[in-house]
Amino acid sequence: MGFGLVVRFVTRDVTAARAFDELAREALEGIRAKEPGTLVYVNHAVPDEPRVRVFYELYADREAFEEHERQPHVRRFLAERGRFLESFDVTFLDEIDGKGSA
Repeated sequence: MGFGLVVRFVTRDVTAARAFDELAREALEGIRAKEPGTLVYVNHAVPDEPRVRVFYELYADREAFEEHERQPHVRRFLAERGRFLESFDVTFLDEIDGKGSA
């Protein structure tokens, strides 16, 4: 069964949002190349809220998430993101039912 989370980030300003997006893009390069258990990892902009970003993350299971957290590209993202943020909120999700891509 899948394991997911949603994270809502509020950046300090629009300039910080652009820098945050670049930091996330760099992390995504490693995620795409080295994390088969990370099924979905998407950075979303929020219409009419230019300082807000929402990440949706879906992992094969809890162990895949824990492996994701151990990766150097993720550890760098986690260490550096605070420079750009005013706040963030994490909501963990346990899958009940749904439709995923094949």
